[in-house]
Amino acid sequence: MFDLVIVHSEDPDTDGAIEELLELTRERVGDAPVKGGVVFAGIDHDHSKLLGALCDTYEGIALIGCTTDGEVSSEHGFCEDSIVLLLFVGDAISVGVGLGKGVSQDVEAAASRAVAAARVGLIGEPRLCLTTPESLTCDVAALVRSLRSLLGEELPVIGGTAGDQWRFVKCLQFCGREVVSDSVPVLLVAGELIVSHGVASGWTLIGKPAPVTEVAGNVLLRVGEQTAVEFYRHFLGPHLMPSGEYPLAVLVGDQFYLRAPQEFDLERGSVTYAGTIPDGAMVQVTTGKRDDVIAATKSSVDRAIAGYGGEHPRAALVVSCAARKQLLGTRTSEEFTLLQGSAIGKLPFCGFYAYGEVSPVRAGEAPHFHNETFITLLLGTD
Repeated sequence: MFDLVIVHSEDPDTDGAIEELLELTRERVGDAPVKGGVVFAGIDHDHSKLLGALCDTYEGIALIGCTTDGEVSSEHGFCEDSIVLLLFVGDAISVGVGLGKGVSQDVEAAASRAVAAARVGLIGEPRLCLTTPESLTCDVAALVRSLRSLLGEELPVIGGTAGDQWRFVKCLQFCGREVVSDSVPVLLVAGELIVSHGVASGWTLIGKPAPVTEVAGNVLLRVGEQTAVEFYRHFLGPHLMPSGEYPLAVLVGDQFYLRAPQEFDLERGSVTYAGTIPDGAMVQVTTGKRDDVIAATKSSVDRAIAGYGGEHPRAALVVSCAARKQLLGTRTSEEFTLLQGSAIGKLPFCGFYAYGEVSPVRAGEAPHFHNETFITLLLGTD
């Protein structure tokens, strides 16, 4: 058998939240074996106590997770300072987890350690990789490239980077009982599992694409013959500056992933983004209205449903971007409202607001690091 169990506590007191979570899981899991789990938690909880309680209750559980910029579930909707838990239950699957520390020093080595540890004890080839890596100290785009080289480009790698409620001080990652930073947790699932995903942002391309001709990591200096700032102004006009409302699209065939501007330097003409940009990549300016950004939630769900290979998914995992949350402001809860009214509205679902999202642009393709994007992952069984 195989099942997915989602529980959510809004209690800001960690002890009270643990008690509620365990009571709910006991009711819903019963005597079935709990193989793995993913936990999303507000930054101010006692995370060591939380993980210890989960590992003590479900001995041998393969557990990962992170702190967030907000949590969401079919149980309580959009929340902050809460705890969400997704459990993989049953003998039809096997789950392995691994942790790679020191991503700021050596991304490839950290990814390799995490994947190698997660493969131990896994029965069969993995069908899904979930990851909740560091965001503040890590080149996440390079990390995702390392993961796809280790796991193969066709394996879905889905997740989001840890957050700390827009403080940008210290984000935390979880693996088993460990609470760490500057690390990459990885969870692999093998067995009778069907997955599909959908990606959408709500932003649309404007103007014409041009090649990146000078870039230093996440600092874009020149696009074609223009400075990065001139490239923006050429299509947006002289009075508009690069901002989160106008992310940069990095083209991948006929699709794209986004990079959110963080700051710009008028003297140098450079723009700094929340993620690295490949040298030579074709890029294009985007624009979008808040209504379109919210509507992308349903587009993401629809694409996941269209790609699902089974009859009925059991549950859904969603990842939205903290930058979307900041842009939407008081309208953030409308993302959840759309989820309720979408094709997954009758499914249990959970997720979190991340400082960046991880997924392939399309099924069967290599994963990428995204900004300002909404990801839906459907999970089911053969």
